[in-house]
Amino acid sequence: MSSSKTVDLAAHPLTLWQGPLGLPDFSRIGDNDFGPVFDAALEAHQTEIDAIAGNSEATTVENTLAALELAGEPLDHVSSIFWCRAGAHTNDTIQAMERDISPKMSRHFSAISMNEKLFARIDDLYQRRDSLNLDPETLRVLEKTWKGFVRSGAKLDADGKKRLAAINEELSSLGTKFGQNVLADERDWALFLDGADLAGLPDFLKSAMAEAAEMRGQKGRYAVTLSRSIYEPFSTFSERRDLRETAFRAFIMRGQNGGASDNTDVVRDMLKLRAEKAKLLGYASFAALKLDDTMAKTPKAVHDLLDPVWEKALEKAAADRKDLERLANEAGSNETFAAWDWRFYQEKLRAEKFAFDEAELKPYLQLERVIEACFDVATKLFGITFEEKKGITVWHPDARAFVIKNADGSERGLFLADYFARPSKRSGAWMSALKSGYKLGDGAKPVIYNIMNFAKPPAGEAALLSVDEAKTLFHEFGHALHGMLTDVTWPSVSGTSVSRDFVELPSQLYEHWLTVPAVLEKHALHVKTGKPMPKDLLDKMLAARTFGAGFATVEFTASALIDMAYHARPDAPVEPLRFETETLEMLQMPDTIAMRHRTPHFGHVFAGDGYSAGYYSYMWSEVLDADAFSAFEETGDPFNPELAERLRKNIYAAGGSKDPEELYTAFRGKMPSPEAMMVKRGLV
Repeated sequence: MSSSKTVDLAAHPLTLWQGPLGLPDFSRIGDNDFGPVFDAALEAHQTEIDAIAGNSEATTVENTLAALELAGEPLDHVSSIFWCRAGAHTNDTIQAMERDISPKMSRHFSAISMNEKLFARIDDLYQRRDSLNLDPETLRVLEKTWKGFVRSGAKLDADGKKRLAAINEELSSLGTKFGQNVLADERDWALFLDGADLAGLPDFLKSAMAEAAEMRGQKGRYAVTLSRSIYEPFSTFSERRDLRETAFRAFIMRGQNGGASDNTDVVRDMLKLRAEKAKLLGYASFAALKLDDTMAKTPKAVHDLLDPVWEKALEKAAADRKDLERLANEAGSNETFAAWDWRFYQEKLRAEKFAFDEAELKPYLQLERVIEACFDVATKLFGITFEEKKGITVWHPDARAFVIKNADGSERGLFLADYFARPSKRSGAWMSALKSGYKLGDGAKPVIYNIMNFAKPPAGEAALLSVDEAKTLFHEFGHALHGMLTDVTWPSVSGTSVSRDFVELPSQLYEHWLTVPAVLEKHALHVKTGKPMPKDLLDKMLAARTFGAGFATVEFTASALIDMAYHARPDAPVEPLRFETETLEMLQMPDTIAMRHRTPHFGHVFAGDGYSAGYYSYMWSEVLDADAFSAFEETGDPFNPELAERLRKNIYAAGGSKDPEELYTAFRGKMPSPEAMMVKRGLV
């Protein structure tokens, strides 16, 4: 590996983006390039920071705050490519680099946050903020920057700073290890089946399982994997109860299988370090630290939302279980009803109540058509259009590139999308940015990407989605729109740079347009006949929207409550997995439903710091999104132009430039109550 001294950051393809469409030239980037470029970029960023902190001129917004925001562009470039690769297309080299760079980056940014000269300049601006005649966005950036420094230890004494930096570095390494362990368990487990084992499975699932087996060197067989796009439909349709049990146990035990990929000790150490970090910074708990800069503000406010929902969900799930047990008995089952039976009999209950099953919908939800629907809705609401550019090399051959255009035809940015599951990709679905959009300095156009994990069909066949998968695509595209439509000056408040319990509003709100009848009538076309979904099937689907609400809400809320239970206490549990069990018992968690994310594979909370003490935020945002879509329903037009413009201006374009309550109220006129969310979920 070459020394960082030999890297020319002004010319390297990782930092000088001169590939097609202004993207990085991925064809010239090798796995071994990242190390020396990271080292050179970190060194260059530090030089910029030293210059800002050591500036002898009087402190101004331009020479301190703006200079800080614009510093480190080469580091931003190499980082965005690397973390994209680490999630979407990793390998042993990238994973080794990830283990090396995570603590290195933590050390680097801890040193910046604790740089006394730099903080003195930020503090000088902050103390004079009322006399600086700042516009509202700049004032908010200054306040957020100052608070960020303080929460990162700027006011600690020397020993405190040293300890906090060590804690952050160790947490960064542990988060990387956690994520890699889960990926290893998901990558290494597969249940290979033959034709005789496929009773009950629809053709779309058999095709996906055949492709998954072939990818794993077992051509001619069928593989159940731990990707939700295969695991969940297999659990729903397989008539082989023994195989459903095997898959269920593998799924819930990811990260807890002993050996090198076990996360038990990782979780214990992370919780202990997080509790110590909170105490060091003067907070009662890690949850209090993380919630300080959110809409919720306190653990009590989170519980005020979650606890009533939990009670309603338990009641709903208990009523549903009686129906499911009845169906199992009628089918002649003598076994005690178990967690691996729920999806199977729930699908039969759906057929009984609504006279259709999930398999009937799949042929109408072609991936390509759902992508078109996403684009079409964005055009109708916000006037932007998407043009695919074929043959563009990005991080994997499956990834695709689209130019985003404004209504006047001018280019707004780029959208990249990578839809199919593979062993080199971590599970789940997410949005991120290779580049954020902002106006400061020379400005930048957004380069936004979505990652999914849909089952890849055999060559020549269309990929078919479940309703939940189609919603996931709309959800992540809603996040993407938040990045694409951003219209702010400062990079640090661009796009999704908002409080954690507000960031899910644009994504969850966008899901609503998937089930607008006009959207389905246009885009839900049968894969073989090309005909629209029949009205009776569409009506049944819409009538069944809240079906299974008890199961889905228990699954989610249990995870949110466990997250809060871990982090709202002043110390850390000695044995987190026992604590998980005891907390679920106290909550009266049904033994026939598993948490959506058990602790050992709860990547939102432990594969980094993103949603730690923050998983509740999906439901917090759901209160907002249910109310927000009601605004369109009240007008009788899901594409009401006046509302769409208010939505664009105050939600999708505003980023973190204002307080989220101020933004939501500017759109809706008031803050919502949880009632609309309860109705949307079918809990009342």
